[in-house]
Amino acid sequence: MEEKTPRDSESSISRVMLPPDANVAGNVFGGTILKMVDEIAGIVATKHCRRNCVTANIEHIDFIYPVRIGDLVELKGRLNFVGRSSMEVGVEVYAENLETGDMNFTGRATVTMVALDDNGKPVEVPKLKLETDEDRSLFNAGQQRYDERAKRMKMTKKGSNQS
Repeated sequence: MEEKTPRDSESSISRVMLPPDANVAGNVFGGTILKMVDEIAGIVATKHCRRNCVTANIEHIDFIYPVRIGDLVELKGRLNFVGRSSMEVGVEVYAENLETGDMNFTGRATVTMVALDDNGKPVEVPKLKLETDEDRSLFNAGQQRYDERAKRMKMTKKGSNQS
């Protein structure tokens, strides 16, 4: 299986926020943004391994700037880390006021996707070819989060067996 760079699967999506995406005050629902985060993470992961991918974890999402009806929301996704069958996708969210042209960094999320075979079982994905210092830094941070998640999941499974 040939290694791929993070740039091989980088992707972006954008969409204008409409009234059904928001509350009565015109603020876009966090869930609307989360759905788009999940969508771009799935696109990035699928482009990397060319297989069906599912969301395993949303490590965190930070909402920094509000999004309003009429804003153009753009999400940019790239691979941070790749394990055996899992891939961590970093997502950045931007909102542009189409009337003024003002662009604001709105938030960021970290999503873990898992590649599945035709029977719905985790399957190995291509390794990540790290070319830049940024690639290596993001990979190392992703490795730490992966190790922490693995430890947390082990503890969760252990605790659920004691009931």
